Amino acid sequence: MARVPFKICPCCQEVWQTRDDFLEDMHLQLNGYKADFAKLEYGLFFFTHQKEGCYSTMALEVADFLDLHRGTVCEHNRDYDENCPRSCREKRKLEARQDVCECAFAREVCDLVKLRRNKKHVANSQADD
Repeated sequence: MARVPFKICPCCQEVWQTRDDFLEDMHLQLNGYKADFAKLEYGLFFFTHQKEGCYSTMALEVADFLDLHRGTVCEHNRDYDENCPRSCREKRKLEARQDVCECAFAREVCDLVKLRRNKKHVANSQADD
C-alpha cells in the first residue's frame, strides 16, 4: 500500500513524504498564519516554497501541526477584548505573544517551526565547514 505524502507543491510538484521532511526543507519559509476563530484547528499556516522557478505559497491547516504544541490551549478568545492587540488578524505577525488567548498556541507553533528550521540551518552550516 502506497503511503500518502505529507504535502505536494502545487506549482513544481515537489513531494515531502513526511512533516519532518517538510519542516526541514530550507527552501520553505513560514510567512503567515490566519486564525479560524470558530475552529482553531482549521486555521492556516502559509509556507512559501522559495525554490528557483517555483515560489508558490501553500496553505496548511493548523491541525497538521497541533502535536508540536506542548502546553494547554486557553479557552478564552480575546479577539473582542478592547486590550487585544489582534495579532491573529494580521497574517504576517508570527511572533509569540505572552497574552492569555486561545490563539496563542498557534504563535508558539510558529516559533517551534522557526526554531526547528534554524537548528537545521546551523547543522547544515557546520556540516559544510
